[in-house]
Amino acid sequence: MRQLRKENTMKKPLAEFIGTFTLVLLGCGAAVIAGDAIGFAGISFAFGLALIGMAYGIGPVSGCHINPAVTLGVVASGRMSVGDAIPYIIAQVAGGIAGALVLMIIASGQADYSVATNGLGQNGWGPGVFNEYSMAAAFIFEVVATFLFVVVILGATGSNAPAAMAGLAIGLALVVIHLVGISVTGVSVNPARSIGPALFVGGTAIAQLWLFIVAPIIGGVAAGILFKSGLLDPDDA
Repeated sequence: MRQLRKENTMKKPLAEFIGTFTLVLLGCGAAVIAGDAIGFAGISFAFGLALIGMAYGIGPVSGCHINPAVTLGVVASGRMSVGDAIPYIIAQVAGGIAGALVLMIIASGQADYSVATNGLGQNGWGPGVFNEYSMAAAFIFEVVATFLFVVVILGATGSNAPAAMAGLAIGLALVVIHLVGISVTGVSVNPARSIGPALFVGGTAIAQLWLFIVAPIIGGVAAGILFKSGLLDPDDA
């Protein structure tokens, strides 16, 4: 009986680990390995399609948060306890790190690849990074984009929403966010997605990592508080 409880306890964090691992490996992998061929649009769809696949693959197990900002938004909305959220967040960060590690190992198989030069799809801003947006622009984008992303997630997974369409709606929202924001920050909206690549790239990626932890959390929690307030509850039929 004790063994059964242990296995059940591990299901959700394991699902979150696998989901975040997949998002980082395939999303950041699209940028690192195939970015020159598929461009920003292709990278955007890689992130969105990876999320859609995981939403239907692990959604029934854990809800497929695969993002600490989403998990904290769900907590703020009253749909999850802090105690339940902690294993999710640990698993998400671990999955992001593992995904970045596997991506680095694969990319290093190319003769002219180096982490210092080619990176791992890490996020950033400022001189020499993407279109050289300011820190203020990066912060505002990450807060607002995460807020809108979590609004879609909480709305699409609400009791009155068509459950079968949730994964598609959420994944397409992530595609649009990337289409708009890759040139600004590379798009985080997910601390775990940012932590993994930054740890292996180091340098500026580590120095700027705080923004990609703080800003998404602010946006996610703000969306959760909005739903907790009831202001976005559907009217009774």
